[in-house]
Amino acid sequence: MTKTAFLATVATFAISMGSALAGAAHPTLSGKQASTSRPFVLPHNGLRILYNQRDNDNGVGIISQNFEEAFEANDAQGADDFTVKKGVEWHIKEVAVDGAYFNGSGPADSYDVTFYNDAGGTPGSVADDCDNAPYTDTGSGSPAIVCRVSLKGGKYWVSVQANMDFSAGGEWAWNTNNTVRKNASQWVNPGDGFATGCTTYTTTTACIASGEGGDFSFALLGKKD
Repeated sequence: MTKTAFLATVATFAISMGSALAGAAHPTLSGKQASTSRPFVLPHNGLRILYNQRDNDNGVGIISQNFEEAFEANDAQGADDFTVKKGVEWHIKEVAVDGAYFNGSGPADSYDVTFYNDAGGTPGSVADDCDNAPYTDTGSGSPAIVCRVSLKGGKYWVSVQANMDFSAGGEWAWNTNNTVRKNASQWVNPGDGFATGCTTYTTTTACIASGEGGDFSFALLGKKD
């Protein structure tokens, strides 16, 4: 089975995954996807912006996807950190993410959003999650994901992973951000199908030296007490 990494401009870190991926085109996307999704982060339906780091999109995204069983070894996900101030509780309602489809046009079936407690600068235990969460999207791969969780003051990490079969929709990449806030983003591929050796959460740019930014592009919307 060939597992060769390649970079395609704008949201592309992918690997040949068996014969299906080996025969697939390696597309170059036409432009940055972030601009099509900016309206999602505007306050709406009574929601406020609780956290936002979508201001310096790098134009390169990293695979963060739950594939079908045939490509289970390639399941991978990114994560990035944020802080909720002490004495405050956030009621998150929506996670807005910049990303793009490649090697196919999607759409994702749903997204898994996982919030981790910080463990000394890396994702630790799961604080809360939204499995198979529904979303809205312009079709570009930049979703506004419905995810309702409450987090009290502390340090956290959030992971966003598309649920999508490669055979049906191709792949989804999470766009990166040039500005690193707090800790740099991390990435994991437990089955090591991409042959990076990053089977536990590791700094993204150390796993994948493909010109991506050090953080991921996302925002959290909701209300706070």
